[in-house]
Amino acid sequence: MDTNFFKRLEMNPIIAAVNDLSKLDNAINSPCENIFLLTGNIVNLKEIVDKVRRKNKGIYIHLDLIDGISKDNWGLEYIAKNINPHGIITTKSSLINYSRELDIFAIQRLFVLDSLSLDTGIRNIKNTESNAVEILPGVMPKIVKKVVQETRRPIITGGLIMDKEDVIGSLNSGAVAISTSNEKVWYM
Repeated sequence: MDTNFFKRLEMNPIIAAVNDLSKLDNAINSPCENIFLLTGNIVNLKEIVDKVRRKNKGIYIHLDLIDGISKDNWGLEYIAKNINPHGIITTKSSLINYSRELDIFAIQRLFVLDSLSLDTGIRNIKNTESNAVEILPGVMPKIVKKVVQETRRPIITGGLIMDKEDVIGSLNSGAVAISTSNEKVWYM
């Protein structure tokens, strides 16, 4: 299991989220120490992960967004054994639970749309043992504080992070990191 995720966050709490492969080199060359891969497919995934690893950056694959990989235990096992990322991201609690068996670092992604999704998300987080949780959208300090207090998990905020004020607001609300595809924020 990746034990360096949090050490890399100490160096830089901003995570480059790559949702377009044309931005991969920019992410690799940015000051960000961790990269969330939100795109790719079964054919190019190994090459992408190896490229990021050669630059000594952390690479975390969002399983739900990778084409050609089943979003089930077999897909997770294939990625863990053959692609070898530092970890995975998923909204699926079953994959978070299975990641423990495979000894792979897992980040549970939670979309907070309303109070029902918040309550359900907190219950799911408590029932899984993810290594961290990513909350989207990331510009909700009150919600971040509530999730931190109720789950006692490291929280990453993502989505709609546009400027330094958003970054500071997230960190002040208890987040350990910010993930963003906004390249300007990568350099803050």
